Amino acid sequence: MHIPIQISPDNPEPLYHQIQVQLKELILSGHLPEGTLLPSIREFAKDLSCSVITIRRVYQDLENEGILRTRQGTGTFVAKVGTTVREQYRKEAVVEAMKDALRSGLRVGCTIEELKQLFEEALAEITSEGKLVQGAYEPDSNLGGIAKRDTIHTENTTENTKAAALLKPDAEPGEGGNANE
Repeated sequence: MHIPIQISPDNPEPLYHQIQVQLKELILSGHLPEGTLLPSIREFAKDLSCSVITIRRVYQDLENEGILRTRQGTGTFVAKVGTTVREQYRKEAVVEAMKDALRSGLRVGCTIEELKQLFEEALAEITSEGKLVQGAYEPDSNLGGIAKRDTIHTENTTENTKAAALLKPDAEPGEGGNANE
């Protein structure tokens, strides 16, 4: 499965943080649904051209946050994330983006009234483009689909269905054949 994460060695943020933030966003936004089997640590490290230790740290940190769940012998899966957590994440992400935009506007000398007007104009432009449909914004294609409110389709949904079944409490550890390493 390909997970659309882009890392940059030129970014001042450490690689593990770049990966962790993007993976967490994909999960909390619903793009990677509960039960999705993630690539093994080695496979993901190879895909992103980074160290196995980097991916291990990302998986471990997200598991500690309750976002991922690892079953020895079967792999790492997206854990069940409650609606409250998703809603909180959604609001925090929007508020942070709005704060960044407001700071930019204030830095270039816009007044509060100008910022309000610019917000209204931008919202009107987006809604008139027909991209705001029943609460699901479809971004421009150059965003790589990451911001879409849709799930990421994997090549093997049967495998993910079986993987999700393994997350049930009555499943025995070691069932299945996808080791995480």
